[in-house]
Amino acid sequence: MVFEYPAVYLPFARRKYRGPSPAVIGSETELVIDGYFRSANTFSVYAFQLSQNKPVRLAHHLHAPAQLIMAARSGIPALLLLREPRDAILSELIYDDVALPDALVAYARFYTCLLPYLDSFVVGEFAQVTSDFGAVIRRLNAFCGTSFGEFRHDAEGVRECLALMRHRGTSSEVLLGFESGVITRGEMRREIPVLERTPKPPELHEAWVPSQERSRAKAALMEQWLSPRLARLRNRAQGVYEQIRSASGRLAPRHDRGRDDPPFDDVACWH
Repeated sequence: MVFEYPAVYLPFARRKYRGPSPAVIGSETELVIDGYFRSANTFSVYAFQLSQNKPVRLAHHLHAPAQLIMAARSGIPALLLLREPRDAILSELIYDDVALPDALVAYARFYTCLLPYLDSFVVGEFAQVTSDFGAVIRRLNAFCGTSFGEFRHDAEGVRECLALMRHRGTSSEVLLGFESGVITRGEMRREIPVLERTPKPPELHEAWVPSQERSRAKAALMEQWLSPRLARLRNRAQGVYEQIRSASGRLAPRHDRGRDDPPFDDVACWH
């Protein structure tokens, strides 16, 4: 896959995704938030930006290891999102035209090629991201020596995140720019009344938020998930998930390790 080679994939991604979202890592990037599909990427981005006094330039939603590998090699703070493979992949299958075996391979490959770089990331596990994202940001600050604002994970904060996620299907330039840190929180909030009047197809209205319909659809896929012929692929995906979880709990703060990070450089990043 080219998605794991920064020097190959990132120039292509910059041509394909010209902004404001997804945002590809570059010299202006202050933080990378990324992970496999359906791993609370959108919630994390909104919760993070809502917590900041001023916009932070984020690289996000690329769902490509190359983005995180580049962050590791360039010394840019990064949050790697992680969700248990069954839930991430079954959620992916509900909305994306992908075969289950292919998704299992892609999940395992995504995280396997990041294993050599784990000492450069904070790992945000789905359960904590969606229940106490402020603690995730606190760990990020401690690990990277940053001072990002912490999300207040209360009913009001979650409600605003979910509202923004429901409006994402409008493809509002203001809302997408807020994700990437080129639009302020005030500008975004002034746009919300406009978005509330914008019609949205039902499938996009709920595409990024939890719902009973999604839970039922995932349950219907369980028989396919449990097929004996997929046992090897399931075990491989589960194995790398456990490796990431285990390694993430043993990391020393990056700013205490005295590493000499190279400048941002696309050309010398073959892997």
